[in-house]
Amino acid sequence: MQAGLQRLRDYPQPFWLALFVEGTRFTQAKLVAAQEYATSQGLPIPRNVLIPRTKGFVSAVSHMRSFVPAIYDISVAIPKSSPSPTMLRLFKGQSSVVHIHIKRHLMKDLPEMDEAVAQWCKDLFVEKDKLLDKHIAEDTFSDQPLQDIGRPAKPLLVVCSWACIVGYGALKFLQQSSLLSSWRGIALSAFILAIVTFLMQILILFTQSERSTPAKVAAGKPRMTGRVQQQ
Repeated sequence: MQAGLQRLRDYPQPFWLALFVEGTRFTQAKLVAAQEYATSQGLPIPRNVLIPRTKGFVSAVSHMRSFVPAIYDISVAIPKSSPSPTMLRLFKGQSSVVHIHIKRHLMKDLPEMDEAVAQWCKDLFVEKDKLLDKHIAEDTFSDQPLQDIGRPAKPLLVVCSWACIVGYGALKFLQQSSLLSSWRGIALSAFILAIVTFLMQILILFTQSERSTPAKVAAGKPRMTGRVQQQ
């Protein structure tokens, strides 16, 4: 990890490094385990997040402090009126709404000592927990009016370009293939497509956080949830 962080110093393009400081996906079972650990250690008891695992974050700050200008603390919440976004919904083309709160911290404002950086991260998650309490109560992160910033045209252009390339390739394949020249070939193609679709849905279901392995929080090795992003 340290060698990889150092290589980013000479990376030729601007980059974002996303750190999921929790180390695992959030589930109610893991939240209960985190609450039990916090109670046994005399720590603030989390209500909406897990206890941050700070070792990787401290290492990233230590190795990237000289060339990364800022850290973006990102909190994500689901409005009460919107279903939770899942890979299965995305696969079915169903949209979801999420609220995102972003706060910028200058790297130069962080403490110098590793222990202090770890405590800074833990305090950040305590504040994140309070912020999520506000969202649960008010269904919003801020009282300020929302501004529509529109959708950028570049992603749409990329999607349309790839759709044209894939569509053209599929058309040429069908023109040169004898698979669809008979009803038997058409039926076989439809059967294969149905099997692939079914298997993809099964795989997506197994990626849901509710099916992930329950956390076993050991003393000194807590699990947690949240995200910190460095630029």
